[in-house]
Amino acid sequence: MRLDKYLKVSRIIKRRSVANDACDAGRVSVNGKVAKPGFELKIGDVIEIRFGSSLTRAEVLALSEHVRKEDAGGMFKILEEKE
Repeated sequence: MRLDKYLKVSRIIKRRSVANDACDAGRVSVNGKVAKPGFELKIGDVIEIRFGSSLTRAEVLALSEHVRKEDAGGMFKILEEKE
């Protein structure tokens, strides 16, 4: 699954356009490497997102095209959050 779509479907980032912009700006990395919006995610990948001084690291637990809002949190596990 594409990185930008995963960020939107899992509701880590609310809109796909914002996810695209974050990737293009170099604020999103996967497994320690800066990733473009079209990066193909796999289960077990670690996503790192930087917005300003905050940092969020999450591990991919599931990939799904459509997820209900209540179930979106089960697609990832937060490893670290810094403000």
